[in-house]
Amino acid sequence: QVQLVESGGGLVQAGGSLRLSCAASGSIVGFNTMGWYRQAVGKRRELVASITSGGSTNYVDSVKVRFTISRDNAKNTVYLQMNSLKPEDTAIYYCNLFSGLLRTNYWGQGTQVTVSS
Repeated sequence: QVQLVESGGGLVQAGGSLRLSCAASGSIVGFNTMGWYRQAVGKRRELVASITSGGSTNYVDSVKVRFTISRDNAKNTVYLQMNSLKPEDTAIYYCNLFSGLLRTNYWGQGTQVTVSS
């Protein structure tokens, strides 16, 4: 079993920055992808950014240039640096780990990010 614990959400004004962290613990073996999804009120959950254990990254178009995902494999931790935040970035952000070995998704409990205009 894998547990994901997120931190770093909060309230920020438009144009500000936040850094999200997600620490994974448990049975983490083999190739995996860690990422951040978000779900705004009334909308479907969407992928924001992901990074493989080899370091390959992927971003949704709306956050490219503004957000940066990174990971520390030794700590099993993924980070999301969010700059130039916009009100439309307001959502609950969920950490995700996909195990390539087990073909299983694991989710964190979510952290609220609110951007005021």
